[in-house]
Amino acid sequence: MWSEFKSFAMRGNIMDLAIGVVIGGAFGKIVTSLVEDIIMPLVGLLLGGLDFSGLAVTFGDAHIKYGSFIQTIVNFFIISFSIFIVIRTIGKLRRKKEAEEEAEEAEEEAEEAEETDQQTELLTEIRDLLKQRAPHND
Repeated sequence: MWSEFKSFAMRGNIMDLAIGVVIGGAFGKIVTSLVEDIIMPLVGLLLGGLDFSGLAVTFGDAHIKYGSFIQTIVNFFIISFSIFIVIRTIGKLRRKKEAEEEAEEAEEEAEEAEETDQQTELLTEIRDLLKQRAPHND
């Protein structure tokens, strides 16, 4: 059972997923700090000094922190937008690289075709010269 678990845990996809989760967690902390420490205070200033983190409503013993919920929603949109930008940039770079590779391949094929044309032309000239020098046995 241990060897099966070890082979399962060490599979490439599992390791990639684990790395993604760890990096995603760290990225989430960075974005949370960005939202809480920079963006939300600016939004609060724009809204007349309103601090979302302190917004709450109390019903009996229940303390509903809707300001924290608003901040979490803002975090989500910023994280989603950031990931979108990163994926979009990676996609553009990948397409650019593929286009460059295709252009290189097309250039190589054109050079090969040109070489073949030159070789064919030279061979044709050699054949014609040999025909001219060869005695005619008519």
